[in-house]
Amino acid sequence: MKTRSVIVFLLALTMLLPGLAAAVEQEQPTTYIIKRGDTLWGLSQRFMNDPWYWPNMWSKNTDITNPHLVYPGQKVRVFPDRLELVPRTEAQAAAKPAESDVAEERSFTIRGSEGHLLENGAMPFGSVVATHNGRVILGADDIAYTDIGAANGAKGGDTFSIFSDEGPVSHPATNEIMGRKIIPLGTLQLTDVEQKASRAIITMSYKEISPGAFLIPYRSDRTREVSLKMPSRELRGYIIESQSGTQGISAGDIVYLDLGSARGAEKGNMLYVVRDVAVDRSVTQGRVDNLPQELLGALVILETGKKTATALVVKSIDVIYIGDKVVSQAK
Repeated sequence: MKTRSVIVFLLALTMLLPGLAAAVEQEQPTTYIIKRGDTLWGLSQRFMNDPWYWPNMWSKNTDITNPHLVYPGQKVRVFPDRLELVPRTEAQAAAKPAESDVAEERSFTIRGSEGHLLENGAMPFGSVVATHNGRVILGADDIAYTDIGAANGAKGGDTFSIFSDEGPVSHPATNEIMGRKIIPLGTLQLTDVEQKASRAIITMSYKEISPGAFLIPYRSDRTREVSLKMPSRELRGYIIESQSGTQGISAGDIVYLDLGSARGAEKGNMLYVVRDVAVDRSVTQGRVDNLPQELLGALVILETGKKTATALVVKSIDVIYIGDKVVSQAK
């Protein structure tokens, strides 16, 4: 009887061995040695067919402060479902790359039309209070009148950015008013200045301008680049509004966050968009606490205020909504 049991066990083990061997073989990584000009971005595209995979490596290798600068000779383990950077030796860590080893920076463009949140306590410098001949809509080269004058320190030739007031933005979790969403409309230049008023000419318009539009000291609307930058501390926050005002958000959309410079957020920081998964308590019987968060996408901070930031969604795996969380490292 004992002999029969042993034979049955050996037969079962024989049947399992090919599967176990295949699993072990599948887990065995290929090793790639980084060459001059390689980037985490490029390695992710090459081996994972997804250039946006690289933050997974970046966040787990704090010695890499620039995702576009990895060191020739360093090794990468390539698995079917992931990449792992082999930690550098002390000698490699002490060495600095030659200028020729540094790959071209990957950057993101600020076009000047993203808008931002005018945070609580901040006030517009003035507003458009009237138009020439009572026109309802203004465009380039039209005449406008403002409530900015010499009493405000203004003089002829001063330039202001024009914004529309889209209303207050409340935090989706706390209901705190975070500020007012303002969207750029154009620019104007003062021509004739009285004590408490002035005449101006619209020098540029992106959208229709009407009386009541906010005026803020000129903000450059030129196109400029923002390079990626590793967050200096752990960041956690929320998407509190979208530029379009729609609930559903996808790649290419502009959003506003409750993270600003006061909490360590900086231009160029890339964050993951995540969502908590609710536990069905009726079936878990208390055995499960928190489930892994659902990864929805990624975004890059373009500009920061003290408490808020403007960001570009660069990847969306699923539909993103106002109220979804953002973190500097996904779990």
